[in-house]
Amino acid sequence: MVLFCTEEFWSVTFIYSPKAQAFKDITVIRSAIKIFPLLALPVIFYNILVFVSAATNAGPVILESGVAVSPLAGMLGGPLISIPMMSGVNWQLSGGELLVLLSVCLLFLEILKSTSTGTATIINHGVSMMIFIICLVEFLSWPHFATSTFFVIMVMTLLDVLSGVVVTIISARRDFAVEDGF
Repeated sequence: MVLFCTEEFWSVTFIYSPKAQAFKDITVIRSAIKIFPLLALPVIFYNILVFVSAATNAGPVILESGVAVSPLAGMLGGPLISIPMMSGVNWQLSGGELLVLLSVCLLFLEILKSTSTGTATIINHGVSMMIFIICLVEFLSWPHFATSTFFVIMVMTLLDVLSGVVVTIISARRDFAVEDGF
């Protein structure tokens, strides 16, 4: 049995029920999803990899040529999946390539999300800009982040910010009707 309680406030009737509260909770969750940039997921995953590998490796790896590289370069560059092809060769997919593939798919979804013109979209662009700045600082400052995989993810976060703003402006211009052919 559902109990409805009404309250008069400036001649507007509010109805409180468990169903209405559940709908409000779903709306809050949907708003949070709209605000959260999806490209934060690969960045968070890469940070977890860095902190796990930092416990085992203290610093950069020195190659035989004397060049210092990130300790994650070997882990991300090694084959993760090997699939035999009809041509007789094996197609190998490394962990870094898989992470970049996931990031490309999430970038596509972010561009689709940026077509709306609401307040959540503007907040999403601001949070995306903060994620890009964090990625840039990590890439330039710490040796574990100096990999091609992280560089590509960082560039994707920049493209997310730029394309999101451009798509939002174009969508807003389309939605804003101006007379006299403008």
